[in-house]
Amino acid sequence: MDKMIHSSLTTMQGIMARQTAIANNMANADTTGFRAEIVNAKARHLSSAEFDSRAIAYERVFATDLTAASVKKTDRSLDVALDGDAMLSVLGDDGEPAYSRRGDLQLSETGLVTTGAGDPVLGEAGPLIIPPSDKISIAKDGGVWILPQGDVDGEMQQIDRLALVSFTSSDIIKGHDNLFRVRDDGVLPIDVDARLTAGALEGSNVNMTAALVDMIEASRAWETQVKFLSTAKDIDSSGASLMQLPNS
Repeated sequence: MDKMIHSSLTTMQGIMARQTAIANNMANADTTGFRAEIVNAKARHLSSAEFDSRAIAYERVFATDLTAASVKKTDRSLDVALDGDAMLSVLGDDGEPAYSRRGDLQLSETGLVTTGAGDPVLGEAGPLIIPPSDKISIAKDGGVWILPQGDVDGEMQQIDRLALVSFTSSDIIKGHDNLFRVRDDGVLPIDVDARLTAGALEGSNVNMTAALVDMIEASRAWETQVKFLSTAKDIDSSGASLMQLPNS
């Protein structure tokens, strides 16, 4: 009896993790550069001598869908869509390098460039800071060019280059902050061949239709486990009644 109950319990924990991931994906269906989370189930075998024959379901977010999303032209000078497997280097909340496909760059009052999520963007010389300027342009290779403020007859000047990286052949994982990091604290080297498209934004790769189907399937799976628990309760009650002595 306890095997049936504990199997249902672990399955329901996995379903809750799946529903959380699906809800997060759906909530970020319109987030620039968002990559959908993928939930998989694994069997976790209990290794003690007493429980060698048992395995519980272990369902968590084990991967991220890295397929490209659609790109929309915006003509905004600070919008960039990363080409291929390129990513922007940013600083995470822990102050360590992380990576993002989010290209809706913002300019703070101090000139610090951040992503739309507020993560400082890194150039090859460190955190990217743009001085007062009348015009900003980002080249396909990530070069950041400006026309200094008040320099009417001047020429565009390159002040830095976005620290673009590529994740191909690298073991990267996605954190709860939607940033990517190299597993075991690794760092991706700058890829001089990485390219971007300025004046455009890449959307989210969440497939809302598939997400809705997954949500319905998760709800049905939850209901099935509730029925299992109800059945286990009925079986237990029946067994207990059989053990009762008849009233004399």
